[in-house]
Amino acid sequence: MHNVIASCPICKHKLRVTKLKCESCNSEITGEFSLSPFDLLDDKQKNFALLFILCEGNIKEIERRMNISYPTVKKYLDEVKLTLGFKEGNIDSSSDKNIREILKEKLKNNEITFEEVESILGEKL
Repeated sequence: MHNVIASCPICKHKLRVTKLKCESCNSEITGEFSLSPFDLLDDKQKNFALLFILCEGNIKEIERRMNISYPTVKKYLDEVKLTLGFKEGNIDSSSDKNIREILKEKLKNNEITFEEVESILGEKL
């Protein structure tokens, strides 16, 4: 089985999932389904993100487990943030305003749905 790809290999535009299939009973559901922002990450970035979560953001522990330096950990983290749509240098993780602005821009560019924004913010718009 292959991983889901998030962008078209020809024009690089964002893809949508249109068919789901149950592994157990082979039932199929068709429609338009959004991909998770994490589907945009390549395997290396996903593994780093999983380790980051496992280590609860402890960069020293990530350095130790991956046997890499602090600047390399920061580089990997910046790559993941950029792939997820966060512009380098403009995100203060405690700033709800920045997150809302990013989501607003993604919504304007049809990169995300209202439902996805509501899910991320944890509230109805």
